[in-house]
Formats: sequence, structure tokens, C-alpha cells
Amino acid sequence: MNTTDEAQRPGLNGGIPSLDRAWSEARALRSALLSGGAWLAAVIASVPLLSVLYMLMVKGGSRLSLELFTELPPAGFEEGGGFGNAIIGTLVTVGIGGLLSIPFGILAAIFLAELEPTGKLANGARFCAKTLTGMPSILAGVFAYALVVLTTGTYSAPAAGVALALLMLPTVVLTAEESMKMVPQPMKNAAYGMGCTRSQVIWKIVLPTALPGILTGVMLAIARAAGETAPLLFTALFSSYWLVQDGHFDLMAPIASLSVLIYNFSGMPYENQIELAWAASLVLVLLVLLFNVLARVFGRSKV
Repeated sequence: MNTTDEAQRPGLNGGIPSLDRAWSEARALRSALLSGGAWLAAVIASVPLLSVLYMLMVKGGSRLSLELFTELPPAGFEEGGGFGNAIIGTLVTVGIGGLLSIPFGILAAIFLAELEPTGKLANGARFCAKTLTGMPSILAGVFAYALVVLTTGTYSAPAAGVALALLMLPTVVLTAEESMKMVPQPMKNAAYGMGCTRSQVIWKIVLPTALPGILTGVMLAIARAAGETAPLLFTALFSSYWLVQDGHFDLMAPIASLSVLIYNFSGMPYENQIELAWAASLVLVLLVLLFNVLARVFGRSKV
């Protein structure tokens, strides 16, 4: 190989310039420093989260057993026990909140994204939804207390469901609206060109395409509602009994939940109740983590 051929090889003098990063350049050095700072900030931010998870695993994991999920909470002077009714109560209250908020949230998102996206009513509804995202959760509990508890004369699961639905609704509305706006316009135009009506385009094109994003918002709303405590203190209170007793299923009565159980037991002077509070905290964190993982899975399957 002669000198001319060697000069034309990449990275050699007189040929194609090398693309290797030169660390002596100010731009490369600045990029490295900023990248390192970002990684350092991420590590520092994760320390509190990892510390909480480690503490829950150590103090709550040691108490995990089958009886925690099958027995009722013990009295202050008793040993053992569990919080099976609190797990069921959490699922019931969150389920009622979802049944109330998800259908109305998706219908509201259809109106905001497809029917009248720039109208005055849509702008007002969108502003209210964004305002509700920052509303303190205790105000939702006060609202449900005045609307349901005082009307029915008792604390109950439906009252808790109304409070949680009020907290879930803005998340469902805003995420569903954004998901529907991301549906490609050519897809809708093609459907209109084939003679489809607006309702057919919404039900056959927009909703199926935006479904992964809608489910992501639903999972995030459920994860937020599952960890709420203040609204349940005003609406569900607490109970040391199962929902079904003697074959009778009664929702119009105080109902247990994991968050309220943690609140009650963590302040007791009994070691057994404190250990149950740690175990319930771990179970609640795992439930919230599960919903967040499902939200990530649905989000990655977006079209």
C-alpha cells in the first residue's frame, strides 16, 4: 500500500477527519460535566426513595405472612392479627372511585379533544380539570362528607368512592384528552372520506388508537387514589370487621382501608400494632408500585 492510499484512510492526516471526541475541546468538556452533574443529581434524588423502600423491606417484610391477609386487625392488647379487611376495603373504595370517574372522565376527554376543542365551555372545563389536579385531597373528603355522609347519615364506602373519584377525575380527563389529540389526523380524515360519521370515527378510530394512553392515565389515577388517607378519614372512617358478615354484604357502613390503618396503628403504644403498620405500609407501596408499572407498560404500547 502506497502513501497515497494511506493518506485517504479515515483518521490519518490528509484523509477523512477522525470523529473521535477530543476532551481538550471546551464543548466536549462542558458536555461531560453536565452529564456527570445530571447523573449525580439523579443518584442524590433516589437516595430518599431507596432509604424508604429499604426501611419498609426491613421492618415490614419481617412481618409478612399469610395471616396478615386473612385475619382482622387486633385490639390494642392483643397479639398477632392482620389487615385482610383493610386490603379489601382499599380495593372496594378505589374501585367505586374508578367506576365513577373513569367513564365520565373519558366522555369529558372526548368532548374536549374531538367535539369542541376550542370552545368556551371546553376551555373552562380544561381549566377546572387542571385546577383540580392541585386541589388538597382533604378538601375532596370534606366535599364528600357534606354530600354523602351527611345525606345518608353514615360513613360508607360510596362516600369514600365519591371523594376518591373527585381526585381521580382530572388525571383521567387530561391524560385521555392528550392521548386522543395524538391520534394522527390522516387516520381520521381517511375514515371521514370513507363515509364514517363523527361518532363512528370516535368509537372505531380515536378510542382504539388512544387506548394505551388512556389506560396509562387510569392506572396513574388509581395509584394516586390508593394511597390517600385524608379523604377516607372524613368518609370511610375505619372498621375492624369484614364487609361480608353472616352472608350480608353492607357497603353503607364504615369500611377499613390500608392508609387509615397505617395512620391509626402508627400512633399506638403497642409494638404489635406498630409492626402491622410497617407491614401495611409495605403492602400499600407494592400496590402503588404495581399500578405504576402497569401504567408504564400501557404507555410503552402507544401507537
